[in-house]
Amino acid sequence: MKIYTKTGDNGETGLYRGGRVRKDDRRIVAIGDIDELNALLGLVLSLAASPEIAEPISFIQNDLFALGAQIASPDPAAAGTTLLNDDSITRLEQTIDLAQSHLTPLTAFILPGGSTLGAHLHQARAVCRRSERHLVTLFDGKYDASAQVALRYVNRLADLLFVLARWSNQLSGHHETEWHPAGT
Repeated sequence: MKIYTKTGDNGETGLYRGGRVRKDDRRIVAIGDIDELNALLGLVLSLAASPEIAEPISFIQNDLFALGAQIASPDPAAAGTTLLNDDSITRLEQTIDLAQSHLTPLTAFILPGGSTLGAHLHQARAVCRRSERHLVTLFDGKYDASAQVALRYVNRLADLLFVLARWSNQLSGHHETEWHPAGT
């Protein structure tokens, strides 16, 4: 099987069980964000030496493929691509709780950065938030069960990535830099 199909040469791409759309369609933009986030998490995983960070990133990457399939389907229920569910969100929340149990509570905003791994996790959080904004645009207020799970998952994932950035910085001995408004 060849990797190139030439079917996208005119600026269109195929949806899963849903015809063809322009490559700048809202659905394709949302899928692209999820793909970018997944690729960035691949970089994060290559840097993660501790299982505390690596294990959740591995399951998140699999979840993001499921989310991409769901988004690529105009009717996820009919296509059988509603692969994320409440259990997926619960797993994120449990991981957040675990990571936070190892961290000091925040008393100020912190600047993104720290170790290389921590900085990439902060970047992944920002990409995740962009993904969330584009999902809101895609769903356009029509929040069926599939859309609700997708939005909750991505919202919770951004929270988890923030906490993992903090935890990875702590594990590597990098201190957090608090934000101080000018003049304070």
